[in-house]
Amino acid sequence: MLAKRIIPCLDVTLDESGAMVVKGVEFVNLRRAGDPVELAKRYDEEGADEIVFLDITASPHGRRMMIDVIERTAENVFIPFTVGGGIRSVEDINAILSAGADKVTINTSAVKNPELIREASEIFGSQCIVIAIDCRRNFDLSKGENIVKLEDGRKAWYEVVIYGGRKPTGIDAISWAKKVEELGAGEILLTSMNRDGTKIGYDIPITRAISEAVNIPVIASGGAGKPEHFYEGFVEGKADACLAASIFHYREISIEEIKRYLDERGIPVRW
Repeated sequence: MLAKRIIPCLDVTLDESGAMVVKGVEFVNLRRAGDPVELAKRYDEEGADEIVFLDITASPHGRRMMIDVIERTAENVFIPFTVGGGIRSVEDINAILSAGADKVTINTSAVKNPELIREASEIFGSQCIVIAIDCRRNFDLSKGENIVKLEDGRKAWYEVVIYGGRKPTGIDAISWAKKVEELGAGEILLTSMNRDGTKIGYDIPITRAISEAVNIPVIASGGAGKPEHFYEGFVEGKADACLAASIFHYREISIEEIKRYLDERGIPVRW
């Protein structure tokens, strides 16, 4: 089994004071968590396997990425560094990679223009292209292509949402995951909006369903609150990596503590 990855996520926004890491619940009620460059540097030093940097207001506000912040982060971080938010073209991708990022993650623009995935993977290589899938449970089963049984026995399908969770698309998340793999995506960053910021655990039903449906790595996101949740994400959700934000930002739990917990239970991790 390949080593499982622990990935802190920096949700970044821009206000009058500059770039700031924030965290909320289900993408709203955001509160400040610190400077993105300083947090990224800290996570590198604390043993994170990778870092994901998401400019969460770039797409909704029609704004371009914060290239200067990416450059400063890349100067201080020596582990793989993925950047997303506001990416609309191969030119945007080139600018982000040229600024020092190792990978880009695309959501809204990929849904609106799927050929961007193919074009980007052909130009930069699939290993650089991570497709973010934000989704939400929908209980109107007549509209879903893939029905998933939930933990409580109910059934739902998962609808892809874009623009930072603000707009539903009517697209089935499992079908979309298969499609992005066909188009050349090298990895999927999966966030269940029903779990984002809740700290009650990853959304195992959709994580497992997509992990089983594709042959590319899946990063579980949304809901981590304790070490057991990472274990569940890997074992029950079959994820290749687990991402978290607030529990790391506010020092509720350390990366080392999570890795030790996983290692003691036979989950291979990187030290």
